[in-house]
Amino acid sequence: MQCHFNGNLLSQVLPPLLVIEIILGLLINGLALWIFCLHLKPWKSSTVLLFSLAMADFLLIMALPFRATYYWYGVNWMFGEALCNTCLFMMAMNRSVSTIFLMAIAVDRYMRVVHPHHAINSMSVFKASLVALGIWIVTIAMTAHVFMSKNLIPSSKHANNTYCESFMVETDPHTNMNWHKFEFLFSFYLPLLVILYCTIHIVSHLRGRQLAQHAKIKKALGFMILVVVLFITCFLPSNLTQVAIWIKTNQLIGDHTASEVCDALEELTSGFYISISLTYLNSVLDPVVYYFSIPAFKNICRKVLHLPQEEQTESTGKKPRETASHSLSQL
Repeated sequence: MQCHFNGNLLSQVLPPLLVIEIILGLLINGLALWIFCLHLKPWKSSTVLLFSLAMADFLLIMALPFRATYYWYGVNWMFGEALCNTCLFMMAMNRSVSTIFLMAIAVDRYMRVVHPHHAINSMSVFKASLVALGIWIVTIAMTAHVFMSKNLIPSSKHANNTYCESFMVETDPHTNMNWHKFEFLFSFYLPLLVILYCTIHIVSHLRGRQLAQHAKIKKALGFMILVVVLFITCFLPSNLTQVAIWIKTNQLIGDHTASEVCDALEELTSGFYISISLTYLNSVLDPVVYYFSIPAFKNICRKVLHLPQEEQTESTGKKPRETASHSLSQL
């Protein structure tokens, strides 16, 4: 049995949140893509990863107006099954591709700092494009199952409502954790572990070489911390609530009827849908990564926004070793 939730809270909270994400996302990502496509030359291998992340965010924003309308009309989908599946696919793909590209960006920075002489650091733009294409293909393959699932579901609580959801709670323990939920969790926890690994080893490497006070090193550390904070802020709440729903459902099944299980999970389920909408904030926050990752991107942004250009200052500390100098040149 599937749990059909009451959408009153979602109808109040999510439409204004999604509208803000849509407006800011269009403005900020439109500016980012404009800079990437027309003003940022020449590209580097790391630029390909950042551009792919910007494209994923822009595609997500195209689906959010339909989602905002869905919640605005009391959790009632009015656009048909094909568009329902397409929007759910776009949102699922964005979550997975964003986490994987953020992981790839962290690995790229890790290799440049900790292993500056590795051949991967001299990867051409063409090869980086092939890597990005591979990530897109794998992510699409992981989330394509959305099109094969029945996501348009008439509500048993409200006769006039039709749900468009890919995360319905099941009271059957054998179907409560399906591939879609597993992929949702896997595409978060694996990148999280990799990003934390890269960050910890970068900090350890730089402290071991006594470079922590160097200006460029501070920027590198700040960038990695930024990636970690952005990743956790956007993706952790929804994953924690998904795990909580799964655990609580398994605890309740067997001792309670299906309707009692659904009633007990009502509040937690609403919290999950609110937290998953916070996930889409990555489309607004990801450009901060581009801003602090590419100096040319920052300069163009400041010029477009009529902000004063930053003065280039040199570090006054001791000269780092040769390998460290090479690391800094790659940042």
